[in-house]
Amino acid sequence: MTTTAATSNSHLSNAIRALAMDAVQQANSGHPGAPMGMAEIAEALWTRHLRHNPADPAWADRDRFVLSNGHGSMLLYALLHLTGYDLPIEELRQFRQLHSKTPGHPEVGITAGVETTTGPLGQGLSNAVGFALADQLLAAEFNKPEHKIVDHYTYAFVGDGCLMEGISHEVCSLAGTLKLSKLIVLYDDNGISIDGKVEPWFADDTGKRFEGYGWNVIRGVDGHDVVAVDHAIAKAKQQAQRGSSGPTIIICKTTIGKGAPNLQGSDKVHGAPLGAAEIAATREAIGWTLPPFEISEDVYAGWNQRERGDQIQRDWKKQFALYSIDYPQQAQEFTRRMNGQMPEGFAEKFAAFLQQTVSKAETVASRKASQFAITALVDMLPEMLGGSADLTGSVFTDWKGAGAVRCGTDGHLSFGRHINYGVREFGMAAIMNGIALHGGYLPFGGTFLTFSDYSRNAIRMAALMKQRVIHIFTHDSIGLGEDGPTHQSVEHAASLRLIPNLDVWRPCDTTETAIAWKSAVSRPVSVGMQVQEGGPSALLLSRQNLPFVERDDATVEQIEKGGYVLRDAQGAQAVIIATGSEVGLALEAQALLAQENIPVRVVSMPSTSVFDRQSAQWRDSVIPRALPAVSVEAGVTSGWYKYIGRNGVAVGLDTYGESAPAGVLFKHFGFTAENVANRVKQVL
Repeated sequence: MTTTAATSNSHLSNAIRALAMDAVQQANSGHPGAPMGMAEIAEALWTRHLRHNPADPAWADRDRFVLSNGHGSMLLYALLHLTGYDLPIEELRQFRQLHSKTPGHPEVGITAGVETTTGPLGQGLSNAVGFALADQLLAAEFNKPEHKIVDHYTYAFVGDGCLMEGISHEVCSLAGTLKLSKLIVLYDDNGISIDGKVEPWFADDTGKRFEGYGWNVIRGVDGHDVVAVDHAIAKAKQQAQRGSSGPTIIICKTTIGKGAPNLQGSDKVHGAPLGAAEIAATREAIGWTLPPFEISEDVYAGWNQRERGDQIQRDWKKQFALYSIDYPQQAQEFTRRMNGQMPEGFAEKFAAFLQQTVSKAETVASRKASQFAITALVDMLPEMLGGSADLTGSVFTDWKGAGAVRCGTDGHLSFGRHINYGVREFGMAAIMNGIALHGGYLPFGGTFLTFSDYSRNAIRMAALMKQRVIHIFTHDSIGLGEDGPTHQSVEHAASLRLIPNLDVWRPCDTTETAIAWKSAVSRPVSVGMQVQEGGPSALLLSRQNLPFVERDDATVEQIEKGGYVLRDAQGAQAVIIATGSEVGLALEAQALLAQENIPVRVVSMPSTSVFDRQSAQWRDSVIPRALPAVSVEAGVTSGWYKYIGRNGVAVGLDTYGESAPAGVLFKHFGFTAENVANRVKQVL
């Protein structure tokens, strides 16, 4: 490493520029423009304000930082390397290469210090709203007048693309309504996107837009002036300390690709390497004389945050130690929840609830059975935080005594365990991802299954990040009736089952619904770099009542395997596989066939994803390869041939529904015991 005589702010910022352009050039792929244009903004935040400890990236009260414009990932990788995280220069040389810690977009669990996986624009900003919401709820729940153990900020960098995405409206509107004051967003206002200057397609007055949401707006900040950005952040924090001012957006005017003399300010520098000649010209223009991937000792010293971060964390530990003396139970509970651990006695308490569920043998809609499970689980798991996208009275995600999250008349957020997300399905899903990533809460939210289309990309991101988030999707088929095909789910169950790491459950009665909930809340939780093989869950639930199914204790235990033999028959000649509301039809068809001396086995398959994780021995014991099979589900048929084979018959719905009462629709589309029995005869 080479040492220079003095280090100025420009040298610190230029280190980001050099690392970004060199890494993108070496990879022959990437986005140098945003890192080069936001270098001074990053310097101001990361060296003067951000409370973090590179030696312990996951400590509980750190500030959260989100790079929502995740295509500029080299900005974050440069920051992590320079400030002292476990990201050596060799990893920056391997930018965008197989198995490196520097993938094309930041990924949580891959790179120490990355709080969330970003790339789909707008979702990082949405996660940041979830971080800020979790922060303020935990503060309301655990802080005491003399002890503030939850007292941190959430910062997000965003670009034009993030603000053009519709999800930004959903989440920023809610953040303003709830006055999430400790959320500070820095907007890289460079006026350039992939297609060029944004004026012809993005002419919003961003400041007025955010004022309309109830945000504080700091305008006219020179994004290349470290002092100006520093003062703006300080002002935002001062406003946040008042607690009732709402979030803040700092509009930083910048030049994309700042420093590249021939390309800066144009779309040419957005998403492609600068090229050797322009890199040489940039080095000369910014006075950077070092070769690629070489940083001087004094620049490292100017960036290093290990000593400062260690002191910040030690101060917090002292505060938490005092808190633990005065409030030992709360301290223990806070630690358990932030570590994602299940409470002692959970298994026993759930077993008692399950036994009660079996004993009651109720015939109810599975959405109602879900509410029974929620009501029991929220007492066992105080970290559960529910909500719905303006459908609480239909999806039943509430429970007695839940309390709603509200911004009070004093402008402060009141603690509650149920969030009214409004008609914001996509925003709800992405905010829940942020809540889960923050730690301390287990988020779940509900809407109709057909609207999972709106939230799908955020569901996918939860699965990619392996986060424990639970989606309640009710009105799961043509069984919702008169609302018609716009609201009747046909392809949605099959579509969700295609997402890796997402456990999709479609239970047939109260017992299966309870087990589905147990499975969902028990999935492993990822904390920091300890990424577990878990993920989100989706519970697909009926509007109409479903009959209770009697089972022995051994069969109840087998539900957790995702697919099991619900009713067997001596000398079975075929297998009927069914899910959800169609399990009742399968049992009726079995009875009809028995009258004709045709014994068949009925398999309930509440979760294909869980069933597929079982051993081959188990799968073959449930669905023997030698027996012909018929599947029954009120949805598209394509996914079922995996289980019934090419010669099997799938009773399903490969068209859209109709508007009529549920009973009429089921008969019209062939979901009758007689039709299922005839299809079994067909395969025989």
